[in-house]
Amino acid sequence: MTDWAAGLEAITFDFGNTLVPVGRDDLRRAVELTIDSLAVQGDGFSRDAFLAAWAEERQRQFAEEVPAFREVDIAQRFVRVLARLRGIPAPPPGERWDDAMAAGRSTPEEIAAAVGAYVEGFVAALPAPPTVGPLLERLAPRYRLGVLSNWPLAATIDRYVEAAGWAAHLAAVVVSQRVGTIKPHPAMFRAAEAQLGGIEPAAILHVGDDWLGDVVGAKRAGWQAAYLHARPAGSPLPRSERDDEAEADLELDRLTDLEAHLPG
Repeated sequence: MTDWAAGLEAITFDFGNTLVPVGRDDLRRAVELTIDSLAVQGDGFSRDAFLAAWAEERQRQFAEEVPAFREVDIAQRFVRVLARLRGIPAPPPGERWDDAMAAGRSTPEEIAAAVGAYVEGFVAALPAPPTVGPLLERLAPRYRLGVLSNWPLAATIDRYVEAAGWAAHLAAVVVSQRVGTIKPHPAMFRAAEAQLGGIEPAAILHVGDDWLGDVVGAKRAGWQAAYLHARPAGSPLPRSERDDEAEADLELDRLTDLEAHLPG
């Protein structure tokens, strides 16, 4: 056991592909469930057309926002997709939408309903891994625990941890949509420190699967960092390549390996 592990007071976890494996088929199923819910509300559109537009607009948003360390916006994506399905041609690749014009093809109520349907669709499409709840339950008496995640819709994670029964074990749920920037920006880690109750940075361990966001970001913030290798094959979630800027304090093949490196 290392010295930093002996002084550890808090542990935060990335969400996608750390607490919850997210595969391409999983995300597709979440969108399909959303489409089904919207279709029940009377908006007749082709599922394939929606899925194709969704994928293209997702890619466009990531290209626009991630280089500036901004989170993508799910509500904005619904506005753009519905505008396409209702007759507005999409801009060429690399060009931005006139979002005000796109918003003219939907109502705020429709977008709110779509976002709510997506939250429920995501929870239904990705069952909670059976090992995570017991892991959090075992760790919670000894450490303050939290989720620290880049995610475009904070309500999705809020709803997921509630449905999974994890909320009782968590002292913090920090999501990029609410903070206004993404890891590795230090604002994400400072927000987590505040929710964790002002614990000193060196006494916090962050566990995640993205080298830049999770390892480099944590080390820049003065935290400890654990790099998780496990990841679903073909996962569409972004992941950066490791470099020499930082060194992980732990490297884990599976999330459940973490306990072997902790006191007790």
